[in-house]
Amino acid sequence: MNPGNHSSVTEFILAGLTEKPKLQIPLLVFFLGIYSVTVVGNLGMITLIGLNSHLHTPMYYFLTNLSFIDFCLSTVITPKMLVNFVTEKNIISYPECMTQLYFFIAFIIAECYMLAVMAYDRYVAICNPLLYNVIMSYYRCFQLTVTVSILCIIESAIHTGFMFRLYFCKAKVVNHYFCDVFPLLELSCSCISMNELLALVLSAFNILIPVLTILASYIFILSTILQIHSTEGRSKAFSTCSSHISAVAVFYGSAAFMYLKPSSVSSMNQGKVSSVFYTCIVPMLNPLIYSLQNKDVKFALKKILESGKFR
Repeated sequence: MNPGNHSSVTEFILAGLTEKPKLQIPLLVFFLGIYSVTVVGNLGMITLIGLNSHLHTPMYYFLTNLSFIDFCLSTVITPKMLVNFVTEKNIISYPECMTQLYFFIAFIIAECYMLAVMAYDRYVAICNPLLYNVIMSYYRCFQLTVTVSILCIIESAIHTGFMFRLYFCKAKVVNHYFCDVFPLLELSCSCISMNELLALVLSAFNILIPVLTILASYIFILSTILQIHSTEGRSKAFSTCSSHISAVAVFYGSAAFMYLKPSSVSSMNQGKVSSVFYTCIVPMLNPLIYSLQNKDVKFALKKILESGKFR
């Protein structure tokens, strides 16, 4: 059947995480708790950084952007997933599905590159501390953020545009808890070879380029740290990097497992599990591992609370 910008399917049914009735309520409570922590953590971090002038630095500027991305990414996915736990059929219309797909791709790409930008920021701070304020000027930070935004908008539009070309005439059940590329391709009656190639190429590009940037940054960081004679200095430098490395490993590991493979390599159920990490768990953990363990953030929070601005 020839592809076109139309479809005989006007709505889809999201299969969700599990079909076992006994698990629905426990999963609802679990993910509702995760989403609550994600919202409070990320919006709280954005507010805290905005209120405290001492946190108006490039590092926290990027943390603000990351918190916004995490909040949006979680909000695009989680509320619809929660509905699936309390309804017999979680129906999503064709336009809503394409909209969710667009914003999911946009924010997941933004997360990839923002993590790379943050690694570059740490590289400049540790390897070129005397030139840090010159290199990471407000204009340079703004440039990096705008570049990330343009990349995610364009690539998401390409993905969604190619998806609109497909004709859906098979079963309406999407074997996932949100509208993602590969689960939707399984329902198409059109030729999907171009879509699969596009998904694999862009996914590889959006994972490998940021990962190489992060690896290169940390190679130079490690080289600089090893030249520090003070044990306390080394420990402080390592502590600022360890949390970032852990989050990067979880995020890119789960994303690579999901996308850098042919669709027949592993079951979609395995894909659902890996998707939970980068759509739910990582957005919840980022405010904790990047900021709440930071002494500057703790001091700023204590100062704000004592001043009564949160009362």
